[in-house]
Amino acid sequence: MKDIQWKFLIMALLATASISFIGIAIAEKSIFGAVISLIILCGIMGFGFSQKKKHRNAQENK
Repeated sequence: MKDIQWKFLIMALLATASISFIGIAIAEKSIFGAVISLIILCGIMGFGFSQKKKHRNAQENK
């Protein structure tokens, strides 16, 4: 079994929480909360994809 990549697991959990917060903000009729959660989600996803690319390139160069 492969080792757990904790960095990617934490980013996935944060993205999931951000999606949940978007739903909660919509239920509470808070546009501001939904927008902030969406911005945080985009930041987490972008950072995660960039880290995945760096990780993949590092493995190819070995």
